[in-house]
Amino acid sequence: MDGRGDLRGGGRMERYGWAACAAGALAFAAVAGPVPHRVWGVCAAVGYGLAALCASRAVAVLGAVAVPLAVLVVGGLGQSEVGVVERSGALLLATGSPYAADPATVADYNPYLPGMALFGLLPGDARWWMGLVFAGTLVAAVALLGSPERGGFASAQGAAARSSAALLVGCPLVALPLAVGGVDLPVVGLLCLGLALAGQGRSDWAGVAVGMACALKWTAWPALPVLLALIVVRQGRREAIRYAGVAVAVAGAAVAPVALADPAGFSAHVIAFPLGLTTAVSPAASPLPGHLLAAHVPGGSVAAVALLAVAALLVSVSLAVRPPHSVRAAADRLALGLGLAMALMPATRFGYLVYPLALWALPRCLPARESADRLASPVRREVA
Repeated sequence: MDGRGDLRGGGRMERYGWAACAAGALAFAAVAGPVPHRVWGVCAAVGYGLAALCASRAVAVLGAVAVPLAVLVVGGLGQSEVGVVERSGALLLATGSPYAADPATVADYNPYLPGMALFGLLPGDARWWMGLVFAGTLVAAVALLGSPERGGFASAQGAAARSSAALLVGCPLVALPLAVGGVDLPVVGLLCLGLALAGQGRSDWAGVAVGMACALKWTAWPALPVLLALIVVRQGRREAIRYAGVAVAVAGAAVAPVALADPAGFSAHVIAFPLGLTTAVSPAASPLPGHLLAAHVPGGSVAAVALLAVAALLVSVSLAVRPPHSVRAAADRLALGLGLAMALMPATRFGYLVYPLALWALPRCLPARESADRLASPVRREVA
């Protein structure tokens, strides 16, 4: 990364970066509790070390993602989220609902929206499919932003897109959940693709991408108003209404049938459990401000939720008062909103920070000269 914020910069600084990642991965392996995390740390330390020697992003991705993922899958090791997704797929196939009827322990709960169960229906380990969706949508998003042609995967811009995506995929905050089983990654990838499509003026397809993300996890829903504000500014109200209609229709087609067929299960798993209203308590407890308030301050849970509501209100007001005029501005606004949400939620994980990281990095995957031309200039606004 050079001083201009270009994520495509290589050379000596990139070698130093991979060397730092190697040291961090080795330290992580030494202190991590879960076995899958320790396995990833050892494999990634070797991969990042080799990447530092040859300044190769491909080697970093191979060593920090592909090798530990293969080792963990063969060994049957992974985060609990993988089992939750695969069990939800089996339940959906057997009962028509991805939610267990009488959840009693944390392992019985499925806090994800119904669309996530589709990864559990596919053959093999769910991590392969979640990783493929993330990588595919990320490469597509960077290629769309980097090329004035529609696509450009085989062009020079397409090669730069793949290289830029490899840099982000090789980042430890992304590589770790890819290997051990991070359900947030396909959500992040779809949000990035939605932003890129909105920037290209393809409001319908942006609605499809964001709607699919919203069918997977609640964490995608803040993207709906951010992209709506962007499309209003760049294309006008008519296109914004089309985008919103498509996004709501896609998300509703996945969520509504299950919510209507199994309202008790949907409410218990997707609403009550994440809010801490069940006897089983979510294990998400990284020492971020929201959790520290909830755990150590009397009435801290209420205070954390209140701060979360204030942050959401401020971001919403900012969209009305100063709507984003570019993809970069929209990505930064969404990254800020989600970053505040992840920090203030009473039950949160450090892994959730992949949202603001990927969204901040997405528009910066282009050289500065391309970013100025293609990300900052609004498309012609239609007459609504």
